Amino acid sequence: MADGDGVASELATLREKVRDHLHRYHVLDDPEISDVEYDALFEQLASLERRHPHLVTADSPTQRVGAPPAAGFTPVVHELPMLSLDKCASDQEFAEWEGRCRSRLSYEGHFEFACEPKIDGVAVSLLYEAGVLTRAATRGDGQTGEDITANVRTVRGVPLKLRGDGFPPRLEVRGEIYMPLADFRAFNEKAAAAGERALVNPRNGAAGSLRQMDPKLTAARPLSIFCYSAGLRQGWSPTTQSEVLATLQRWGLPVNRSAATVQGVGGCLDYCRSLLAERDQLGYEIDGVVMKVNEFALQEALGAVTRKPRWAIAFKYPAEEATTTLRAVDFQVGRTGAITPVAKLEPVFVGGVTVSNATLHNMDEIERLDLRVGDAVLVHRAGDVIPQITKVILARRPEDAETLAMPSTCPACDTAIERGEGEVVARCPAGLTCPAQRRQALRHFGSRLAMDIGGLGEKLIDQLVTRELVQDPSDLYRLTAENIAELERMAEKSAANLIAALNASKATTFARFIYALGIREVGESTAVALANHFGTLAALREATEEALAEVPDVGPVVAAQVRQFFAAAHNQRVIDELLALGVQWPAPEQPEAAPLSGETWVLTGALAGMTRNAAKARLVALGAKVAASVSANTTRVVAGDGAGSKLAEAKRLGVTVIDEEELLDALQKHETRSGADSP
Repeated sequence: MADGDGVASELATLREKVRDHLHRYHVLDDPEISDVEYDALFEQLASLERRHPHLVTADSPTQRVGAPPAAGFTPVVHELPMLSLDKCASDQEFAEWEGRCRSRLSYEGHFEFACEPKIDGVAVSLLYEAGVLTRAATRGDGQTGEDITANVRTVRGVPLKLRGDGFPPRLEVRGEIYMPLADFRAFNEKAAAAGERALVNPRNGAAGSLRQMDPKLTAARPLSIFCYSAGLRQGWSPTTQSEVLATLQRWGLPVNRSAATVQGVGGCLDYCRSLLAERDQLGYEIDGVVMKVNEFALQEALGAVTRKPRWAIAFKYPAEEATTTLRAVDFQVGRTGAITPVAKLEPVFVGGVTVSNATLHNMDEIERLDLRVGDAVLVHRAGDVIPQITKVILARRPEDAETLAMPSTCPACDTAIERGEGEVVARCPAGLTCPAQRRQALRHFGSRLAMDIGGLGEKLIDQLVTRELVQDPSDLYRLTAENIAELERMAEKSAANLIAALNASKATTFARFIYALGIREVGESTAVALANHFGTLAALREATEEALAEVPDVGPVVAAQVRQFFAAAHNQRVIDELLALGVQWPAPEQPEAAPLSGETWVLTGALAGMTRNAAKARLVALGAKVAASVSANTTRVVAGDGAGSKLAEAKRLGVTVIDEEELLDALQKHETRSGADSP
C-alpha cells in the first residue's frame, strides 16, 4: 500500500471516530469520552489534514461544527450559520492568537475585547418577529438545527415578547440554555426521594430536557438561559459586541452579569483569572471564557476560517470530566448509619486536582449506572463538588468485570443492615454502639461549627474509640490529662491543651449545641432556627411534630427526625449528662430582636480571618439571610480577596459593599449588644 493510501485510510478512521463521538454528544446526549479526549482526537485529525491538505474532504468533521439533527424534530436551516470557536488553554496560546489577529490587520495598539463566561449548556437560536418569539432551534451542525420552540417556550428566562421598543422586525438571538447547580441538586434529591432516575450532570440534564417530545416534561425541569449574541438583526446595525449585550438586556433578554469589556491581552488574562477564582461560586457550570474582538468592523475584517471566526476564541479551564478505571468499591458508614458506596479509582487529573475517589450515593445509583469493578468510567468534578461517576463506557467493559452488591452486614460492626420500605439509603441500626458511627458522631460533635473543640482531630478520635475511652459525646468531658497523655503522639502538654479546649467548649450557644447533637436533617441554619423559635431546651424537647413544622426552614421530614431524636431514651440520657458535666449557654434572642433581621447579605471572595461558612453562621445568628447572588434586595455585600462578578454586580446596582474589617466590626458590635447565638 502506498504512503498516500495509508494516510487516507488513517484519515478515514479518525473521521469516523470523530463523527461517532459528535453523534453521541450532539444527537444522543450520551458521550463516551471526556471533552479533553475528544479535543485531542479532533486535533489529531485536524493536524493530519493540515499536513495533507489534498486529502481533506468536504464531509470531514473539521469542515463543519456538529452532528446533524435527530429524527423526531422538524429541521431548521439557520439563516446565518452558528459558528464554533477555536480554543486555547494557556496565556501564551492566547497571546499568540491575539498577535495573529493584529498581524492580519496590521493593527497597532491593543484590541478591545468583550469577555464572558463560557457556559456549559446547550446552544440555541431564538427568532423574534415584531418582538414576539416565533421559533427556537438547536445549533445542530451549525447550518441546520432542530425546531424546539414548544420546549423553549417553557424556559422561564426566555421572554415570549421583548420589552420596550426599537427592536428589529426580525431578530435572531443566540444563547446557552443551562441548569443552575442548586436547581440540579434539588431536582436530583427530589427524584431520589420519589424513586425516579436522577440526571447525570447539569449539561446533560439541560440537553435531555430540551429534547423531550412533551413540553410538559421540559417545563418540569429547572432550566435557565444566558443570551450572548445576535445573528440575524434586520435593520439593526450595532457597532460592538458590548452594545449588542447591553441592548439585548434592555429588551428583556437574560445576559450574563459577569460579561465585561477589557483592553488587550493583559485585560483578558486578568478576566480569566478572576473568573476562575469565582468559578465555584457562580451557581452554574462553566468550562472557560469566550473572548471576542469587540468592534464589528474589525470582526468583519478578520473574517472566518473552517466555519470558525478568527475574531473570537475560547480560553478553556482545566477539564471537569475525565475517563479512568474503577478499581474497587468500599462501603463506608456515616454518622447516621447510612451505608455509602465509595468508588476507588485509578487516579486521574480532573477539574484541576487528582481524583482517586468518587461518590456513588447508594446502590440504586450503582444499578442505574450498571457499574462493575474494572469498568472504564467518566468522572465529573465541578468546583468544590465531590467527584461523581456519571457514565460507564460499556464499549470498554472487560470480560472479567465484577458485579457489585450491598453487604448484608455493617462493615464496621457486623450488625445486619436495614433498608426501610420506600427508602433509597441502607443503614446500620446499631447507633453509637457501631464504632464507625461513633467516630463520625464525635467528629461532628467537636467540629468548628458545633462545640468547636480544638485539638480533637480524626486520629485522636480513632484512638479514643479503639481503646473504648469514649462511648458517646458526654464521655469526652470525663477524660483526664493522664489517660489522654497515654495515647499515641500525645504528651503532657498536648493532653493539657485538649483538656483546656474541652473545658472552654462547655460555654457554648443553644444553636451550636443543637447542631452538635447530630440530629438527622438538622444543619447549622436549621439549628439556629430551632434555637431562636423555642428559646429553651425544655421547650424543644417537648415540641410536637406539628409545633416543629411551624419553624422556618423545618418541614415535615425534619420535624419527624427532631421528634424521633428527642423521644429516644439514650439521647435524653446523653443530653442530661452533658448538662450535668457543665455544658451551658445563654438564652438566645428571639428572632424579632435579632439586629440584622430582614437584611440580606452576600459573601464573595476569600476572607483572611475566618471561613465564609463561619461568617455565614454568625450573620444568620444575628437574623440576616445570607444569599448566593446579588440583587436589588441585597443589603450588604462583603468583598474579600479575589471578589469578582458579585462585586461588579453590587456596584452596578448601588448595593453597599464592605470589606472584611468592616464585617468584623459589624459582627462584634451586634453580637456584643444582642448576645447573639451563633453556631
